[in-house]
Amino acid sequence: MSQPEIITFGCRLNAFESEVMREHAAGLNDTVIVNTCAVTSEAERQARQAIRRARRTSPNARIIVTGCAAQINAESFAAMPEVDQVMGNAEKLLAESFKANDSPILVGDIMAARETAAHLITGFHARSRAFVQIQNGCDHRCTFCAIPYGRGPSRSVPMGQIVDQARKLVATGIREIVLTGVDITAYGSDLPGDPGLGSVVRRLLRAVPDVKRLRLSSLDVAEIDGDLRDLLATEARLMPHLHLSLQSGDDLVLKRMKRRHTRIQAIAFCEELRASRSDVVFGADLIAGFPTEDVRMFQRTLDLVDEAGLTFLHVFPYSSRPGTPAARMPQVSGEVRRERAERLRAIGLERVRAFLESQIGGSAEVLVERPNFGRSEHYAPVHLVSDAAPGSVVRTLFFAVDQDRLLGRCV
Repeated sequence: MSQPEIITFGCRLNAFESEVMREHAAGLNDTVIVNTCAVTSEAERQARQAIRRARRTSPNARIIVTGCAAQINAESFAAMPEVDQVMGNAEKLLAESFKANDSPILVGDIMAARETAAHLITGFHARSRAFVQIQNGCDHRCTFCAIPYGRGPSRSVPMGQIVDQARKLVATGIREIVLTGVDITAYGSDLPGDPGLGSVVRRLLRAVPDVKRLRLSSLDVAEIDGDLRDLLATEARLMPHLHLSLQSGDDLVLKRMKRRHTRIQAIAFCEELRASRSDVVFGADLIAGFPTEDVRMFQRTLDLVDEAGLTFLHVFPYSSRPGTPAARMPQVSGEVRRERAERLRAIGLERVRAFLESQIGGSAEVLVERPNFGRSEHYAPVHLVSDAAPGSVVRTLFFAVDQDRLLGRCV
């Protein structure tokens, strides 16, 4: 191989950071970088499988393992015979880390991190959509989550640097930008003047008028500020698809998770935004089988899907993470977790199918990501029967649904 291969697991922030590493490690021959995720034990298992597979397929390559799982369990990954180096989440973003550094473990104290620098990347590898990091880390301590120990404290990228990054990406032809981080609704709490997420969105849209489509990664309904609410209701360039970090529909479970919103707050937010922007659709993260969750509590989560009008469900069976408070709570059996997750996923498939069918006969602007494939404003997958150049935004008429995607032709 002439350039490093990067294998990415997990969130949009990891995808962004993989692009940063792609530029920092440019020119490294025979190198595989595995950017891991620690959100579930399954994510960590898949990363280990990928490491072993990389060694089998590239026996002479240098294998570097980084990301959240590597930050939290550096020694465990370093002990794998396939691994040459483990690199921390802060170190992977430094160009000097990839220059003649043979230390088997290059992992610092992530909890000491206090700044997040903007990384001005030239573009995204083979994509027409790009992620812009505006924040990193998390100051909250949800009882099920190990991510703060992989990411460190919450810290925000200054507004000017975010605007500069957006301008640079738009100049390369990027049509859609996704603002991403670990907890983006906490944006600005560490900056002078305490600007909120709404402030940075407003400034970016005003300063970079050529940003045609803007998306936000996962939102915490307890932290959404008034300025952002106004923009979500009125700004056409903010896409009408929001992904919410909800996790459960039962208030007692939410309290045991140490979440900061209530069931009523989640439902009220969805109702209020839908009243001012009727075309908005919502996705949500939901955990099935959290410790102590009984049948009634789980039913409250099932009911939440209808009561909040959720469409795109990202469902996790609860995964016990060592060292977290939830790991010490009375556990729901693995079989019950899996069964509840499957019930939620089945409902999610029904909701997506109903939404896609509701789009038949209508039209929308579709961002073409690759030949014959794109996504609508609602992030719905679209198979295009017409030819359109990747990177273009085309008005598309939807005429049918094929499994989990719309079929459309350019008009």
